[in-house]
Amino acid sequence: MDTYKMFFAGSGGQGILLMGQMVGNAAMLEQKEATFFPSYGPEMRGGTANCTVIVSEKPISSPLIHESDCVVAMTLPSMLKFEPTLKPGGLLMLNSTLIHREPQRTDISVMKIPVTELANTMGNARIANIIMLGAFIRATHAVSSESIEQILNGFFGGKSAALLELNLKAYHHWQ
Repeated sequence: MDTYKMFFAGSGGQGILLMGQMVGNAAMLEQKEATFFPSYGPEMRGGTANCTVIVSEKPISSPLIHESDCVVAMTLPSMLKFEPTLKPGGLLMLNSTLIHREPQRTDISVMKIPVTELANTMGNARIANIIMLGAFIRATHAVSSESIEQILNGFFGGKSAALLELNLKAYHHWQ
């Protein structure tokens, strides 16, 4: 993989931007080039939230993406908006707990994961994004799992150490 372009999309409060930040930071740990370009609506929770992330072995000329390798959609509006951006053969990852509609395209791979349901089963709906992040890393290898674990440790360590164990468990949940 020379360059890998991705969209993470959903609604505010789902941890969409956090997923993108973690992938970008993991890429930098691996001495790769990375861009992170967030976008969100005026509402904090419930509004739209998405980000583009590019990971590359070479310099990145622009953080904008017109054609993506992977789209992670946590809500139906996100799937509808970003499915068209996938290049043929790209990967669409869906939160199947909230998205019950089939994608329109037949020239892409689709991975359906009930992350909200899984998070609720684990006792904390807020870790759905981390379950999806784990599935994303295992499906794409955009960055290494070890780098993501290091980022999780940095983010949830210290005063948030109680959350670290739950988030690591969520990250490894989808095998």
